Amino acid sequence: MNGTIKVWRGDITTLNVDAIVNAANSSLLGGGGVDGAIHRAAGPGLLEACKKLNGAKTGEAKWTKGFNLPSNYVIHTVGPVYKNGSSEVKKQLANCYENALEIAEKQRIHSIAFPAISTGIYGYPAEEAAEIAVETIRRKLEQSPIEIEVTLVAFDEKTEQLYKKNLEG
Repeated sequence: MNGTIKVWRGDITTLNVDAIVNAANSSLLGGGGVDGAIHRAAGPGLLEACKKLNGAKTGEAKWTKGFNLPSNYVIHTVGPVYKNGSSEVKKQLANCYENALEIAEKQRIHSIAFPAISTGIYGYPAEEAAEIAVETIRRKLEQSPIEIEVTLVAFDEKTEQLYKKNLEG
């Protein structure tokens, strides 16, 4: 594997990594949860930069500078709204991680932090989402031409334990 995966519990906006991933809505113009926290912490420059991106589809990823964040970049990805665990929804969630890591490779980003995409208001079951995240990131790092340190950011103890369980398995 070309890189490492670790788990950290806390506020993703405080991490000093090359890029943090934003679990955005399709407008990319801010919202609730992680998305709102990232926009507030980054300041108004992030909103202005996001306006130029013309939104994104589910599973897509786009990037901006980090503005007032400790990270240099924000990679915005739109997670799926959970509907009955269909294979399409699973693929869309996996695409969020794959496409964000593609941007990391292209931009030569060597450290990146992911929130638990789609597990908040979008209703994705945390256990299944953690499994997809770890599996997808591992597969992508095995193929990556550069070494990338991935931090899976948990906002609570339950998510932290799910990530750790999947990393051990």
